[in-house]
Amino acid sequence: MLMPKRVLHRKQFRGRMKGMAGRGNRISRGEFGLVATEPIWIRSNQIEAARIALTRYLRRGGKVWIDIFPDKPVTSQPIGKRMGSGKGAVEFWVAVVKPGRVLFEVAGVPEEAAREALRLAMHKLPCKCKIYSKAQLDEVVDARLNGGASAEN
Repeated sequence: MLMPKRVLHRKQFRGRMKGMAGRGNRISRGEFGLVATEPIWIRSNQIEAARIALTRYLRRGGKVWIDIFPDKPVTSQPIGKRMGSGKGAVEFWVAVVKPGRVLFEVAGVPEEAAREALRLAMHKLPCKCKIYSKAQLDEVVDARLNGGASAEN
């Protein structure tokens, strides 16, 4: 499963997932992408399950990119332990995902195959997602950056 090799600090605060994704919100390498529509933490094993579903359907055809990486440690205390005694041990790693973030990209396969593979991967993830082509997503992001104004203005 995915996790960092080394980290500067072993434990982190939980943080907030406010607003839309400011980066990672365009399809840069592939032709089709899976885009998150709600804020969520995605665990490393969920990313791996989605990757396996994608590659199994594509039968090693085309190319798949994973655009998120679980670099945030989540800690917890053991069950039955009394309150206090500090912060718990690191249990798993998550990727912090905001709405508009591209999770997976696919290239080198027909549109129907790419959409079906991304649909199967979407069912392995704990958030609502949408499937976009590169051109569709560019239009959506540009419209959002222009404050909802049309492209003619």
